[in-house]
Formats: sequence, C-alpha cells, structure tokens
Amino acid sequence: MLFQPGQIVATIGALSALSIEDIMKALSRHLSGDWGDLSAEDKRENDFSVKNGFRILSSYSSKKGVKFWIITEADRSVTTVLLPEEY
Repeated sequence: MLFQPGQIVATIGALSALSIEDIMKALSRHLSGDWGDLSAEDKRENDFSVKNGFRILSSYSSKKGVKFWIITEADRSVTTVLLPEEY
C-alpha cells in the first residue's frame, strides 16, 4: 500500500452500479499505485500527489463496462468510490 486510504466510502450510485468484487479489486489497484484508465500525464500527477500529499484520482471500469472513479483526499482522511456523474 503506497498510502493510507482513511475511511473508505461509496456513493449510492456506485453501490447500485458496481459489484463488491469490482470495488475491492479497484481499491486494491488504487492503493498500490495502479491508477487505471488515466492518461500518462494524469498517472504522473498521481505519483507526484502520493509523494507530496495531494488528492489522488483513479479511473476504472467494472466487468459490465461501468466507468467509476476512486478519489483519496489530500489529507488521506477518506477514499470515495463514485460514478463520474456523481462528482
């Protein structure tokens, strides 16, 4: 684990659209520095953010093709699983 996630929460939309398996797999990837479906520039930004205490955003797709994000706040107090339209 590259950083502490704080409290892990998910929005109603994410819980309705995603399986627990999708969420757990993505959380594991997020916490290990696999940022998912981001551009190379955004991945570099996340690497910088881990080292310097800024917000981290990853993007993944569920088995059914539903796009979702995981965001860890800069202070590492909370990590949220959400659908992009809920941002």
